[in-house]
This record gives sequence, C-alpha cells and structure tokens, in this order.
Amino acid sequence: MTTLYLASASPRRRELLTQIGVAFVTRVQPIDETPQPAEAPAAYVERLALAKAQAVLATLDDRHAAVVLGSDTAVVLDGRILGKPVDREDGLATLAALAGREHQVLTAVALVSATRAEARVVSSTVRFKPLTQAQLEAYWATGEPCDKAGSYGIQGLAAVFVSQMQGSYSAVVGLPLCETAELLAQFAIPCWQTTASA
Repeated sequence: MTTLYLASASPRRRELLTQIGVAFVTRVQPIDETPQPAEAPAAYVERLALAKAQAVLATLDDRHAAVVLGSDTAVVLDGRILGKPVDREDGLATLAALAGREHQVLTAVALVSATRAEARVVSSTVRFKPLTQAQLEAYWATGEPCDKAGSYGIQGLAAVFVSQMQGSYSAVVGLPLCETAELLAQFAIPCWQTTASA
C-alpha cells in the first residue's frame, strides 16, 4: 500500500487535496528557497517543488512504499518573482504594483518516489482592478497578506480585487488539481478515495 505524503504546511494545499478525495500524511522539511542567479521563475518553482518532496522522502523509513507531493507557487510581475512580504511597507508596495495590471502565477507540483520524479508547472494570468491606497491599507490591516506570495490570497478577501483570471484557479490557490490528479494516476494513487458512495 502506497502512502502519499504532502511536503507542505499550507492549509490551502491540504484543503485542495482533501477536496479531490486523496488520503495523505503531512510532513515538512525546511529547504533553502533562495532563487539561483538568472533562474527563470518557472524553473524556480519546479526546483523548489522537487526539493521539498525529495527532502521529505529522504527522512522516511518507508520510502520504498511512499510517494511525496511537493508544490511551490510564485507570483510574477514583469519577470520578477514577488515573494512573501517582509513587512507592511513591502506588502503595500507589492499590492500597489499589482493594482490595475496583469500578473502571472506559476505553480509547480512534483511527485517523487524512491525510483522516479515527475513535475509540472502551471501558469495562470490574474488581473487586479485599480486599487486606492485606502483599499490597500485596509486589506493589509486584515492580516491576510502577511504569509502569502505576492501579498494576497485569491481564495480569501483579495478575491474582490480580481477582475479577470485565465488558467487554473486551484493553481493560483496553491495546487493545480487537474495536473495533480494526472500525476497521482501515474504513481497509481487514485482520486476520490475518501468520497463515500451514494
């Protein structure tokens, strides 16, 4: 029996995997998330997703009966990765830069086992409506932007800023479910395991 491990502390990723009926155990190992010199955003998220999964796999006693899922998301504006805000000033500047413009959200999902590793990167485009300084400050005051890439969460209060989106909504939240299901199938892990039949 294969055990699936989720190499992420993100409650959003846990909710998304649960949504598609996949049983999993959460395990997290710290990794260095510093971008490499001249590293493209898509290469960056793929490398981190694989590194997170491989770091957890290396700690498992049952690694020959385990598959580990890692994921990473980056908000990209004008080719620049916008990470989690370091402070209020940084968060407000990031939100102001996103206001009234399109940006990309890149999410990588990786599955690794003792014998193989597979990864996919999904790109989505999000457009924010124009925002006033008062709106930015009110949103920051909610506390929601503090731990999120690009200083916002589309699944939360910032949904009211999004005027248009092309791509995978679940990927923008943190895990592209269509691609994740396809990768899980390659490792013989079905979706809808935990869904009760009618």
